[in-house]
Amino acid sequence: MSAPNAAYTQLCSLLRDAAHLGAVSSLISWDQETYMPPSGASGRADQSSILAGIVHERQTSPKIAELLAACEQDADLTKPGSATAANLREIRRDYELATKLPKELVEELAKAGSMAQQVWKEAREKSDFALFAPHLERMFLLTRRKAECLGVPRGGELYDALIDEYEPNTPAAEIEKVFTPLRARLSELLKRVQADGNPPSEKPLLLKFEPEVQHALGLFVLEKMGFDLKAGRLDTTTHPFCSGMGPGDVRLTTRYRGEKWTDALYGTLHEMGHGLYEQGLPKDSHFGEPLGASVSLGIHESQSRMWENFVGRGKPFWKWLIPHARKILGKRIDRYDVKDYFFAANTARPSLIRVEADEATYNLHVMLRFEIERGLLRGDIKVRDVPAEWNRRVKEFLGLDVPDDRRGCLQDVHWSFGLIGYFPTYTLGNLYAAQMWEKINKDLPDLTKDIGKGKFGALKAWLNTNIHAHGRRYSAAELCKRATGSELSSEPLLRHLSAKIKTVYGV
Repeated sequence: MSAPNAAYTQLCSLLRDAAHLGAVSSLISWDQETYMPPSGASGRADQSSILAGIVHERQTSPKIAELLAACEQDADLTKPGSATAANLREIRRDYELATKLPKELVEELAKAGSMAQQVWKEAREKSDFALFAPHLERMFLLTRRKAECLGVPRGGELYDALIDEYEPNTPAAEIEKVFTPLRARLSELLKRVQADGNPPSEKPLLLKFEPEVQHALGLFVLEKMGFDLKAGRLDTTTHPFCSGMGPGDVRLTTRYRGEKWTDALYGTLHEMGHGLYEQGLPKDSHFGEPLGASVSLGIHESQSRMWENFVGRGKPFWKWLIPHARKILGKRIDRYDVKDYFFAANTARPSLIRVEADEATYNLHVMLRFEIERGLLRGDIKVRDVPAEWNRRVKEFLGLDVPDDRRGCLQDVHWSFGLIGYFPTYTLGNLYAAQMWEKINKDLPDLTKDIGKGKFGALKAWLNTNIHAHGRRYSAAELCKRATGSELSSEPLLRHLSAKIKTVYGV
């Protein structure tokens, strides 16, 4: 083996070691969200901070720079279009970004996020934004410092540096160009529904089932759709999430509520989409390398939204599910038929909670958060003014009055973790999912029949082959074009929503 190839092997080994330490950090974060007693918050914050510092040291080691430079001189490794060239390209990007951040800041962010997360839970439960405000203030202060360290792209703004962590090369101005006309068309669609539509009954969703049987149903659906429960698990938490720890370990969480039993079902389907992506990545051979990681959160969200909405809210899904749900939930499920459940699951009605919003209004929630985050980073909005700014936009975007902070600005977990720049990827995910769905249906003409029979293997295989297996070999935009044949467009999503609204509401 030549020296550069030996360097490549050693480089990947160092990255894998850092990723294993990162997995330990993810594990203690998952534990904090699921089983850690509240009094452990202070100690957990210290643990998170120390681990974050160690991982950062590994990721920014001068040895990585030395090995990376050696690999970049090897013509075989850097052959255009090759997997190794893509791997090295992304390793270089990661290294340069990581070395811009001081270790002390990385540790501070981890500690502040861990503490803020615990306070957010309490503040949300008490519906008391003032309790959380000092932690949010500190988180935005630290995050602004992080963005300053990363640097503002030419012609861009501070927010771009944060978005780039989640959706590379997608600045806020570009997102705004997509969001502005999309918001207008979604608002028009919603007005048409409210003015002329015949709203379906939501009574099928209001049946009462104990959390235990809902959990059993969730596990059944996960297994049937191809999520490997020997390489993953499902737990409960305040705010649902998915965490891909490493090879053979993907954790999903959901939550059970008394209002609509399908909220937990769709939350589980959403996180399962993330989980299938994590299980589909080539982690066994490329753990720690870009080739074994997801390309962007927009693509990640496309997987969760696809299983939640394009599969889970479709009539074929309900045709398959009801007989199995009867065995788990009981005979009360028979009070309604397939059409009833399908119509009820696809109501288009403004609501306060993002994760429970219907497809037609969901993106308005995302756009609201995008505006507030951007304003906070710019300094146009002060943390103390967040509730008022939030409530004003909810009234403007959705026509609703926010009754309390719990159902307003405290509903999402992201800001407590410092995940600023994350929210726009939800709408990007919807756009990617709709475009992929059109191509999938062309490639799999029997998909509708298969879903109605509980056969999800062909869909999962398509996603494994066309999306998951590539890791970060291609950019999100390149991956979209390779998989669908076209650049990303909002038209497939608008076609999908218009068709569904016409079916359900008759307009």
